[in-house]
Amino acid sequence: MTSHNADADMSHPLVLVTGPSGAGRSTAINALEDMGFEAIDNLPLSLLPRLFAGPQLDKPVALGIDVRNRDFSTQALIEVIDGSAFAMPGRMEVLYLDCRADILVRRFSETRRRHPLASGGTPEEGIAREFDLLGPIRARADIVVDTSDMSPHDLRAELERWFAPGGAGRLSVSVQSFSYKRGLPRGLDMVFDCRFLNNPHWEASLRAADGRDARVQAYLRDDPRLAPFLDRLGALLDLLLPAHQAEGKAYLAIGTGCTGGQHRSVAVAEFLRESLAEQGWPVSLRHRELERREPGSGRS
Repeated sequence: MTSHNADADMSHPLVLVTGPSGAGRSTAINALEDMGFEAIDNLPLSLLPRLFAGPQLDKPVALGIDVRNRDFSTQALIEVIDGSAFAMPGRMEVLYLDCRADILVRRFSETRRRHPLASGGTPEEGIAREFDLLGPIRARADIVVDTSDMSPHDLRAELERWFAPGGAGRLSVSVQSFSYKRGLPRGLDMVFDCRFLNNPHWEASLRAADGRDARVQAYLRDDPRLAPFLDRLGALLDLLLPAHQAEGKAYLAIGTGCTGGQHRSVAVAEFLRESLAEQGWPVSLRHRELERREPGSGRS
């Protein structure tokens, strides 16, 4: 998920801001600059090591990356995120601004701008191509923000919740569901196995649904083991999250896994996200296997 380095000397993080064209990257860069970040947009990836070659930075850096970057390639950006391109001198977070394809089409129509990957074709073609290019980057993002139903003001408020100095001491939590068949997502700090719960897959009426569906959630709530599991999980996190925050940890990734990553792990992740948000923790949610099924859905 991330190139966090707990022993790094650099106290200020680098936030890579990316996502499909029209999803709000420029608004995000401007908002982060207003929060005290040194904002750099469209810096060629090949120049990124030079940014950290000099004296230690005295403020966090927000770097905007999109497909129009001079030397952009999916693999080059993956190598930066994974830490194989060069040795990052501190913590990196990837902020991915997502948006549904239909909303992006509407935004390009309203602004009469040409999509950078349309190549004379329709915006839909450019958007589909960009989703394909950025899919592996989205899978590696630390924070995914769906801007489909957000105004620029809403986006700024959301980013302030994650990055504003007033909330800098607040631990940010990512909850991710996944399938054990595909292996654990990278960068998880805690993993909880949900395969002991009754499996909705064996109910014909629920097989095609997923853990976001109210029927699936009701089915799982009928399992007498779910409530005590959630209670104990909540009690554990009540202990651990403040402790990690007190130790200065800025980000914690929690995984919930099941066999197919469609029903049990998804529902538990949904329950967990709701509980943590009610307690005031900044929390993002993603479902890895559902994202594979629904490219460009904008779900987070």
